Amino acid sequence: MRKIALVICEGETEVCYINLLKSWYKSPIRIISHIEGTKITPSLVEKRTKELKISQWDKVHTFLMYDMDVQAINEKLRKCKAEMLLSNPCFEIWLLLHGKDQKNTIETDALIKELKKSAPVWKNYSKSAFSDTQKSFLNDNTDIAVERAKKLHEFQNPSTGIYKLIEMLAENIRRSSES
Repeated sequence: MRKIALVICEGETEVCYINLLKSWYKSPIRIISHIEGTKITPSLVEKRTKELKISQWDKVHTFLMYDMDVQAINEKLRKCKAEMLLSNPCFEIWLLLHGKDQKNTIETDALIKELKKSAPVWKNYSKSAFSDTQKSFLNDNTDIAVERAKKLHEFQNPSTGIYKLIEMLAENIRRSSES
């Protein structure tokens, strides 16, 4: 059986992070990212999933990696059949959790400022690109971020479901090494 993780996401920063995961987790799972932005609909999710299922032996696990700071998108996402990797208010909460525990409600602009103050590595953070030191920081602190994210309440501010993808990749690597 060929396992494929389809991650439908909002923008370039998410794709950049998915590409990092591909390089870190030499998983038997093939990870495909696809930017759909605000065009997301249940039929689009179904179409993208079917495009990847080439044979009866393919197993496609579809994820939606979106920010929850736009109410109109949240309504569309609720209707889609996929695993939700939603971040509230935005993706940067996941980055922040690598260096700082964030339990209080925070708005997007304040979150970006907090990220830039949280560790020297984020001082010059800009969306859609990670420096080598930022990549190392993320890799070194992923387990901490997973534990922090799991303690937050899903879909509430602050929260992120990105840890679910990390756990799935780690579990598949563990299983394949036992085989």
